[in-house]
Amino acid sequence: MILRGEKDTVRVLIAKPGLDGHDRGAKVVARALRDAGMEVIYLGLHQTPEQVVRAAIDEDVDVVGLSVLSGAHMTIFPRVLEMLKEKGALDIKVIGGGIIPEDDVAELERLGVARLFTPGTPTAEIIEYIKGLSPAL
Repeated sequence: MILRGEKDTVRVLIAKPGLDGHDRGAKVVARALRDAGMEVIYLGLHQTPEQVVRAAIDEDVDVVGLSVLSGAHMTIFPRVLEMLKEKGALDIKVIGGGIIPEDDVAELERLGVARLFTPGTPTAEIIEYIKGLSPAL
């Protein structure tokens, strides 16, 4: 069973919300997920939470991956979760990465972020986590 619908691959949206212009890590993760057989939609830099949620719903993704290095993680992640709830799309899992203090990681996961990956996390760990969300992979 796939997370959403009758798709044969997991669809992941990767975005860089906010003003941060450093996207190398997001691109590395996007490529690793693609190479692992997932369908990846890369939104690129300077996305608003509204753009991320709209694209996630329009693209019928299973997972949204946000990369936040700007320090705005305590604003961006809760807003994305709030908007997914408003749109009735809580079945879309939100994961993320970036420079996020441990205390904030715990709070964001308490708010509903499925998992946060900090710098240095092997891409294989991210792939396995996403695969674990769907028994079909």
